[in-house]
Amino acid sequence: MTAHKGRVLIAEDEMVNIKVLVATLDEYEIVIAKTGEQAISKALSSQPPDLILLDINMPGMDGYEVCRILKKNLESMDIPIIFITVQASVEDETKGLEMGAVDYISKPFSPAIVRARVANHLELKQQRDLLHQLNMTDPLTKIANRRRLDEYLTTSFYQAQRTDSELCLLMIDIDNFKALNDLAGHDYGDDCLRQVAQSVAASLQRSTELAARFGGEEFCVILPATEIIEGRKVAEKIRANIDALQLNHPAADINNVTVSIGCSAMNVETDDPNALFKLADALLYQAKQKGRNCIV
Repeated sequence: MTAHKGRVLIAEDEMVNIKVLVATLDEYEIVIAKTGEQAISKALSSQPPDLILLDINMPGMDGYEVCRILKKNLESMDIPIIFITVQASVEDETKGLEMGAVDYISKPFSPAIVRARVANHLELKQQRDLLHQLNMTDPLTKIANRRRLDEYLTTSFYQAQRTDSELCLLMIDIDNFKALNDLAGHDYGDDCLRQVAQSVAASLQRSTELAARFGGEEFCVILPATEIIEGRKVAEKIRANIDALQLNHPAADINNVTVSIGCSAMNVETDDPNALFKLADALLYQAKQKGRNCIV
């Protein structure tokens, strides 16, 4: 059995065409949608496709409308779309490309052309995804960076608003880090940052949860679909796991490296993602005032 090189969504309502495409693309994992509504649902699922073959003429919502909706959504806007159609005029192709499609394949299909174009666009997407991952990773700690954090918080925030679900955010700060750097040097400080970052990331359990470096010795965790009570449990797990590392702090009056955590959640007055940041930061300050190594 050939290993799957990617997931391809075929949005097509004619079974004869579906069978031809499935046989042609047998090396890929194939997902089928027979209506525009199904195509949107499967593109926005927990296992989105790497590429979409989208028929223009489908019952109900046509391919142009599907493309328009997917390109407006943050979760699907980067999925390459190839239109498959009998409408192959210059005007039709121009319209589709201007909407964000990456290519056109005309009916009747040439299997060799279908395979070549799908392979090319999947390879391009893999290269873009790799570059995106590098741009979104903090080079020191190897977890998400501030850019990725801002992007994911925005996506999670507005998704929580749409679905009327919860969202929790943790701001984490290494206690007495300046003293650690001053006394032990930046090499030890960097090693401390790496170990704390990996401990924070390892404390998370769901794939939807994100740990990121906020900046300096501060970290942030985004917990979608999580109420404040559950968020505090995650925060306590993070605090305890870092305490258990027993990382030596060079200051004579400090036993080991600890963290303080501010835990905030969405409410009716939270109207933008930055409000969660500001609230969690204020709570983090309170945790520092309470004596550090604690959660507010």
